[in-house]
Amino acid sequence: MTATMRALLGATALSFAGFALQAETLTIATVNNGDMIRMQKLTGDFTAKNPGIEVEWVTLEENVLRQRVTTDIATKGGQYDVMTIGTYEVPIWGKQGWLVSLNDLPASYDVDDLLPAIRGGLTVDGALYAAPFYGESSMVMYRTDLMEKAGLSMPDAPTWEFIADAARKMTDKSGEVYGICLRGKAGWGENMAFLTATANSFGARWFDMDWKPQFDSDAWKSTLSFYIDLMNDAGPPGAANNGFNENLALFQTGKCGMWIDATVAASFVTNPKDSTVADKVGFALAPDNGLGKRGNWLWAWSLAIPAGTQKADAAMKFVEWATSKEYLALVAANEGWANVPPGTRTSLYENPEYAKVPFAKMTLDSINSADPTNPTVDPVPYVGVQFVAIPEFQGIATAIGQQFSAALAGQTSVDDALANAQALATREMTKAGYIK
Repeated sequence: MTATMRALLGATALSFAGFALQAETLTIATVNNGDMIRMQKLTGDFTAKNPGIEVEWVTLEENVLRQRVTTDIATKGGQYDVMTIGTYEVPIWGKQGWLVSLNDLPASYDVDDLLPAIRGGLTVDGALYAAPFYGESSMVMYRTDLMEKAGLSMPDAPTWEFIADAARKMTDKSGEVYGICLRGKAGWGENMAFLTATANSFGARWFDMDWKPQFDSDAWKSTLSFYIDLMNDAGPPGAANNGFNENLALFQTGKCGMWIDATVAASFVTNPKDSTVADKVGFALAPDNGLGKRGNWLWAWSLAIPAGTQKADAAMKFVEWATSKEYLALVAANEGWANVPPGTRTSLYENPEYAKVPFAKMTLDSINSADPTNPTVDPVPYVGVQFVAIPEFQGIATAIGQQFSAALAGQTSVDDALANAQALATREMTKAGYIK
């Protein structure tokens, strides 16, 4: 068993038995985010164009999805024919030979239309190993009415100091309005995605150039203290249980003054069918501290084909359909341009109809401002903005995420959470051979 496989399985202790599939039924594992739910509703377009191929969906909460697909691919379980995976997994799994190359997509797919920042994160040694379903960074979404009521005006590029001041002024706990909603739910792709990106803007980093963990640094203490103090003063109750979907629901029901999270959420918070504050939402770049780095990430939820599938040809047809220009047009025809999966294709941002969408430019600016090859103020030996692109990261970050979530819940102190994070990361990095 390779070190990569051991690391991945160490992060995903769950094991799931495979089950028999009908010959032409594709089993697709995906996350329970709004864009993926919409894709499922439009699947009839795919099956009509591809008679003989049926689709079976396995839709899971983000943390569970990550556990299941990681276990399945590392053990060659063969449960899934198409997997929804992220920018973290693709280069690691592609290098291991665990994914089918997508270099055989037809010319009509126009792979050169994919945004360079997004395509680069899904490419290993010249081979594209996943097709982006949507790309995202993170940004500030805020209530324009509450900002005005607080006597403030949101800059296009705010500082953390401004955000903290605004959040406290916008909070009305007796009226169940909280100045800021941020991720607190434990998980390497939940609270640790937000906190790692935020830490970059505070001058913190996961490891120094010798791979020694840095959670005992002043910069990490400043990051975690700032976050917990702000959430205690201006965040909703039970924040340690809130991830993307929970904060989305809070914002849509008028309970958040600001929410710093995935740019993809913009279409949901401005959709009058779902959001009670749809006409009162503004957007700004993720905050900074004047150190040259913003607290925004870079991510793509992408469709990949595991090397163990027996149905690679049919799977390739589905991936092509779901990530094509034609799919974007299909969503636009059914749901309007504002609800098209964002952040994947240059042609979308050149489309004059899409340019009218109020958050289109801020989304693209946020994606382009992220720098995964130089994510931190001080130099680091890794790439990745809200993650570290090594196999051990998800196991270490999941455990550290539990420490930081406990600190947010008041179950442990900031100092103890950071000390535990430092000890845990040092132990695992030593065991993996990074630290001599």
